[in-house]
Amino acid sequence: MRRSDFDITDKIRTTDAIEVCDEVVRLFRGLYRSGDARAMVRAFGDMSKMYHGKHPDYYPCDTEYHDIQHVLDVTLAMARLLNGYQRENARSNPLPAQYFVVGIITALFHDVGYLRRRSDRKHRYGAEYTLTHVGRGSRFLRRYLPRIGLRQHAQAASVLIHFTGYERDATTIRMSDPLMRRVGEMLGSADVIAQMSDRCYLEKCQDRLYPEFVLGGIARRRQPDGSEIVVYKSGRDLISKTPAFYVNALKRLDEKLNRAYVYAETHFGGKNLYMQEMQKNARHAEAAVRQGSGAGLRRTAPKTLAKGVKSFPESLVIR
Repeated sequence: MRRSDFDITDKIRTTDAIEVCDEVVRLFRGLYRSGDARAMVRAFGDMSKMYHGKHPDYYPCDTEYHDIQHVLDVTLAMARLLNGYQRENARSNPLPAQYFVVGIITALFHDVGYLRRRSDRKHRYGAEYTLTHVGRGSRFLRRYLPRIGLRQHAQAASVLIHFTGYERDATTIRMSDPLMRRVGEMLGSADVIAQMSDRCYLEKCQDRLYPEFVLGGIARRRQPDGSEIVVYKSGRDLISKTPAFYVNALKRLDEKLNRAYVYAETHFGGKNLYMQEMQKNARHAEAAVRQGSGAGLRRTAPKTLAKGVKSFPESLVIR
C-alpha cells in the first residue's frame, strides 16, 4: 500500500528534501552530463532552511496544506515533466540545462509567499497571504536568483511562478521566449497534478486547506455592497465540491496549460501515474459525497511543521 509520506511511485519520501534533491539531480544528470547542478542543489538547502525556520529573516512554515511536502511533491513532478519534455524534444526543440534548473528552483519557491518575515507585525499566520502569495513569491525570486548566479533568469522566474496561481489567467501571461513559456506551463501543471494525486489529498483539503481558506479570505467573500457570500461553509463542504473542482482542474490542464502534463507519460514509459491517482481521488470524493461528506476520509497526513508551530487558531480545528 502506498505510504502517505511518499510520492506516487511509493519510492521517494516527499517529506525529505535530500531524497527529492537526489532524484531531481539524477534526472538532470541523465539529460545533461556536463550540466551545472550547483545552484539547484543550493536552492534545495535554502528552501529547507526557510521552511524549517532556520533562516534569520523568515518564520518557519505554518501552512499545513501548503507545506514542505507539497513543495517537494510539486518539484519532483516538475522534474519528471521536464525530463519527459526533453526526452521527446532533445533533437527538435531541446531544453537548455539552465531552463531545467530555473524550472526546478521556481518550483521549490513557488509557495514561498506563504512564509512570514520575522519583521511582520501585521499577520499572525502565513495563510493570511493566500490571495497575494504568488506576487510575494515573484518578488522573492527576482531577488534570490542573482544571489545564486542566475541573474539572467531572475525576471523569467518571477513570471514563471504566476503559472501556479490564479492572480493572472495563464493564457495572458506574457513571455517572449516560447520555450520558457512551456516551462511555465509545466510548472503550473506540476502544481495541479502533484497536490491532487497526493494520497491524503482529500483529508488535507478537509482538515488543512479549509482553515487556510478561512484565514486567507477564500471561504467567505465580501461583496462591494458590504454583503458576504459563503463559498465554503466547512471542511466537509469543501470536500463536497471537490468533484466539480476536479473537472475544472482538468479543463485548466488542457486549455490553460496546454496539456503539459502529458510529458509524465514519456517519463513513466507510457502511463501517467499522476492522472491515474487524480482520478482515484476524484472517485473517492464522489463516494464521500454520496455517503455524507467526510465519510471514508481516514488517512493520516504526515506532520511536517516545526515543533511548536501552530497553523491556525484552535477555533478552526475540524472536529
